[in-house]
Amino acid sequence: MKTKINKYLIMVGLGSALLTTTGCFKHLGDYGTTNNNPNATTSPITSALLTNALSGLNNGVWDQGGFRTVNGLYAQYFAETQYTDASRYSKQTFNFDGFYSGVIYDLQNIINYNSDPATAGTAANFGSNKNQIAIARILKAYYFWTLTDSWGDIPYTQALKGVGAIAYDGQDVIYKDLLKELKEASVQFDAGLTVQGDILFAGNTGKWKKFANSIRLFVALRMSKVDPATGKTEFAAALADAGGVIDAAADNAALVPPGGVYQNTFYNYYTVVQRKDYAVSKTVTDILSSNNDERINAFGSSNVGFPYGLTRADAVIFANANVTWSRILEPSRRKETSPTVLIAAEQVKLARAEAAALGWTAENMITLYNDAIQTSWTRWGVYDATKFAAYITQPAIVLGTNNIQKIALQKWLAYYPDGTQGYAEWRKNGIPALIPAPGLTSIPRRITYGPNESQLNPLNYATAAAKYQDATGPDSQFGKVWWDK
Repeated sequence: MKTKINKYLIMVGLGSALLTTTGCFKHLGDYGTTNNNPNATTSPITSALLTNALSGLNNGVWDQGGFRTVNGLYAQYFAETQYTDASRYSKQTFNFDGFYSGVIYDLQNIINYNSDPATAGTAANFGSNKNQIAIARILKAYYFWTLTDSWGDIPYTQALKGVGAIAYDGQDVIYKDLLKELKEASVQFDAGLTVQGDILFAGNTGKWKKFANSIRLFVALRMSKVDPATGKTEFAAALADAGGVIDAAADNAALVPPGGVYQNTFYNYYTVVQRKDYAVSKTVTDILSSNNDERINAFGSSNVGFPYGLTRADAVIFANANVTWSRILEPSRRKETSPTVLIAAEQVKLARAEAAALGWTAENMITLYNDAIQTSWTRWGVYDATKFAAYITQPAIVLGTNNIQKIALQKWLAYYPDGTQGYAEWRKNGIPALIPAPGLTSIPRRITYGPNESQLNPLNYATAAAKYQDATGPDSQFGKVWWDK
């Protein structure tokens, strides 16, 4: 038992500022001199910690076989072509403690080193103390947001403090604190030395503020059914913030891998590893083709979508009969150095359109909606004025009736291939009307806790798992997270 408790202290209760126990650097690749190994010195090299934490975002929209890919399967962005257990809803369990002992711990150490008078002076060699802390707080919020939206309740308020096995926090508590963290961090920036190791925005504090405020919009809007009053207030505050939000492609949060040992994840999967277990689902290609949506030419390698949720035998039959089935992303968009887009301007514009449709703001819903779709077509390299004009005036697309549903569909499309966000949007709005895998009746509503939780933190795990109990037992994949109503 002693060994298990100590391991949990390392994974979830991390609070020590010892540099020799910083997170794993296997994702760093070659980013030049910012990659100095902090384990080689007793002085904190916070630029390397930041680079490592950011490099983990390279697979932030897809991680072959991981929880993000399963989110994409549940959202029906992807279909499995051979081993179809996940898309046929066999229970998928994933441990999240690696985030606590890895990238989130690196971010916490950046905060610790820049806050502690004993180390702040040395840490300041890599950028203003306040700016480093602000960036780390924003990234921590982003990581925790994706984790809680996937699992629901998770360790949060007592995590990273070295207090041992700790209780899970309710998602409502986590959401409110995420908004606080993002607000406080965005006003913490100063005019000091540019932060080093920032491979996302190169230390541009203006872009970090827009990134933080855009996340605030998304978090607030996701509360629209469970706490609309708070959601409306927080959305308006984020939109009015002097730092602004992402509203142009130049401000998109896009991580560009340098190539070599550090590659775009889809490139690595299809070109380097040469696997073929995942395809663009027929759900996606059917929706695109039925509306003459030009993005069909960029979302995948062909317009032959793979039927979702087939049995293994049927999947093999289909794959053999349709060898041109669509691989994820058109090949020119999954090159070695193709960017991973975390937040794009069209996603923010659609969030603003939905808020306007809800009556949360006085912004022009139609203008935002049309601009968002045009921005999306442009980002995917398929914009043609004549084709776009025809697309946007179709009864199934043009606003006027069923506005929330139409905006929700465009949001689901705009997040592709980010399954974590697409799955969350589907759970919140029920758009598109996804059909469960053949012969099954329900689509999972969350990722279930991994075995480390029941083994290393059994009492607190049991309490959290009980919140998601159904006829199949506790910790059900069909239990709903807080905002999923």
